[in-house]
Amino acid sequence: MNAFAQLKNYLDSQVLGQSALTEGILIALLANGHLLVEGPPGLAKTRAVNALAQGVEASFHRIQFTPDLLPADLTGTDIYRPETGQFEFQSGPLFHHLILADEINRAPAKVQSALLEAMAEKQITVGRHSYKLPELFLVMATQNPLEQEGTYPLPEAQLDRFLLHLNVSYPSAETELQILRLTRGEALQQQAVQPPQLSQQDIFAARKAILQLHLAEGLERYIVQLIMATRQAAKYSTSLGRYIAYGASPRATIALERCARAKAWLDNRDFVTPDDIRAVFHNVLRHRLLLSYEAEAEGIKVDKVLDQLLQLVPLT
Repeated sequence: MNAFAQLKNYLDSQVLGQSALTEGILIALLANGHLLVEGPPGLAKTRAVNALAQGVEASFHRIQFTPDLLPADLTGTDIYRPETGQFEFQSGPLFHHLILADEINRAPAKVQSALLEAMAEKQITVGRHSYKLPELFLVMATQNPLEQEGTYPLPEAQLDRFLLHLNVSYPSAETELQILRLTRGEALQQQAVQPPQLSQQDIFAARKAILQLHLAEGLERYIVQLIMATRQAAKYSTSLGRYIAYGASPRATIALERCARAKAWLDNRDFVTPDDIRAVFHNVLRHRLLLSYEAEAEGIKVDKVLDQLLQLVPLT
């Protein structure tokens, strides 16, 4: 069993009943991207990122987004030192390796932009100076779908910066019973599963290995056709043409390929299959399509549109 399989098993032992979430986190880590997680509170989103930080050589910081948050609360700021008569930069929480941006839509646009600039450029700017962020830098942002009053929804152009958009839901009754026993055991300080210790070099080496997996030319064209179908949906279905207002950007093509490679690599294969592409398709495209008012009026959800695209676009 390789180190990443051990890490996956460890995450699943700490975050019960959320296998899709733990796999999504690992795919984002391997594909060098960020993820947006949407789901009700109390579903172990913070615990998942914290468990990841325990299993890899990385520092973790959670940021609770609120309406009064300022960009400097994320990036850091210049502090005046009277003893030297000079300003000294004091770094903010974005200089950690793993960031949990909790309820990102509760902060105003300036704060969201500061975070998304860091995600895209791997650097932050304070005054006239720019500062590089760590090479290993992963942001998991969360949104609460149950309470939208007083929130600042992310614009579609900013949502496109996220590699994946995952939906998490409530666990089954049996899983919830296991959660109850797990938390009780932790409270009693019983022996817990020991996390693996992946170095950052292990992660960087895995990222290079993923890019060397075999991807057939036909599958490359399939990926491109899937993305093109989001922009030219009327060619495949009249109803889809009415439901999609704007399709996905080329960034989605790159994301779909990278995530399919990561999925294949996690499954211990040295080649990508059509099932790998289909397995990550919804998570890659869910936040990149802008549905029309007609779709919203008819109660059409984006996942249903993506289901139809997978059915209509042929693998040639």
